[in-house]
Formats: sequence, structure tokens, C-alpha cells
Amino acid sequence: MAKKSRNRGAGPARTAPAGPASTRSASTGPASTRPGATAQLTAPPVTDETAAYPGKRFGLPERGPGSVASMGRRVLALLIDWLLSMLVAYWLTHSQFWTIVVFAVEVYMLTALTGCTVGKRLLGIRVIRTNGGLVGFGWSLVRTAILLTVVPPLLADRDLRGLHDRAADTIVVRL
Repeated sequence: MAKKSRNRGAGPARTAPAGPASTRSASTGPASTRPGATAQLTAPPVTDETAAYPGKRFGLPERGPGSVASMGRRVLALLIDWLLSMLVAYWLTHSQFWTIVVFAVEVYMLTALTGCTVGKRLLGIRVIRTNGGLVGFGWSLVRTAILLTVVPPLLADRDLRGLHDRAADTIVVRL
């Protein structure tokens, strides 16, 4: 009865060449396979994923018009919209209680129709679908509802899209 080989590789078992390691030529294989040699550590290769900029996977430019808007611009636009909503709510009702309602209506309607709220327009940014189209009423409702929960917009991915942008398949770009 023949013994089974413990070599589970595709070929026959390899044996070490006779003689000291210094007599072998450098072409016999990588340093990690030679006895007594150490492997050289190298940096991982740079790929498109590691060198990517926000918006690259959507075909957006890295800088200038059409590029992904910075988080600073987005937050500042949000603050402008909130302050404007406070002023309108107080002017209409003499109460700050209605600020959230005014804010929700402004964001929903203006995003659906133009992609720009007042704050976004002042700062030169707008919301578009990832395919380049307008957001529309349905997706604007989804985006606004999630935006009002406050936390999801703060959880951004590598393209600076919050959960509300990912749910509505939108992205904020520079004008």
C-alpha cells in the first residue's frame, strides 16, 4: 500500500538545494523563500480606491464647478437656512415654535424644485441626483425627513454624502 503524500500543493514536494545559501543565484526566487533570508517590506500599491477624491466614482471633477461641496459650505448653508426659517417663523407667528416647520417646508420645496435652498444658493452649492438630474418631490421628501433627524447628515461617507443623501441617491455639488 502506497503512502499518501502530505504535500497538498499542485506539484511534487520540493527539496532544498544542497550547499550553503550563499552559493545560490539571486534568480532562484524571492528572498522570503530562501533559507536565512528576510522578506523586504514594501508599501501597498496605490490603487484608484486609495487615491480617489470625493465624487470620483460618480464622474465628478476633483475641483471647480460640479465638484463635491465641502462639509464647511454645507454646514454654513444649513445655518443660514435655519436662521432664515427662524426669522420667517417669528414674522408669521410671533413664536419660534414654528421654526422647524418653516425649515422643513423650505428645504423640501426648494430642494425638489431647484436643488438649492436659500443658504445653498448663497454659498454656491446645490443638491443633484447622482445621475445628474433634479431631486424631485419624492426623493426630496425622503431626504428632508431624514435630514430633520439631525444625526444622519453627520455620518458622511468618502464622497461626503450623509445618510440622507445616500437614502435619496443625491450628492451636494458646487455651482
